[in-house]
Amino acid sequence: MNLEKELRHIPNFPRPGVDFIDITTLLKNKDAFREAIDQTADMVRDLSYDLIIGAESRGFILGAPLAYATGHGFAPVRKQGKLPGKTIQAKYQLEYGEDILEIHVDAIQPGMRILVVDDLLATGGTARANCQLVEKLGGVVAGVVFFIELIGLKGREKLNGYPVYSLLKIEEKPV
Repeated sequence: MNLEKELRHIPNFPRPGVDFIDITTLLKNKDAFREAIDQTADMVRDLSYDLIIGAESRGFILGAPLAYATGHGFAPVRKQGKLPGKTIQAKYQLEYGEDILEIHVDAIQPGMRILVVDDLLATGGTARANCQLVEKLGGVVAGVVFFIELIGLKGREKLNGYPVYSLLKIEEKPV
């Protein structure tokens, strides 16, 4: 199945000049969604890790079923103020501002090997913040996994030193 054909491009969203790649068209297609999770699980099958984390919100959508498919637990990373227990934070830059991510302090024990999962690698800021959270808690980043990598934005460069895996590598389309 050609998973790239299941994606929808929305020009000029969330701002002019951005070609937003919408995964909701893939998610609503049960066969494509299953295929995406199965292919991602196959891609990481030989990695050694203890837990998957994923950032709000699309990291939840792909990370949780990937954890289920690979027999691992899942811990959410959320925007500031959304988790009920004690948390730690990482600040990161967006293309159009900055934000803060948080994880529960008891989500990761020192020495645990963590797989960071998200839907898309663009500039790498969110993924880098996830890796910082893992390391602040004494964990080891076993890998950073994406469904889609926008190769022209060079987000992989912000993740130097971490193993990076992406299912689809896409060149951005001019808007």
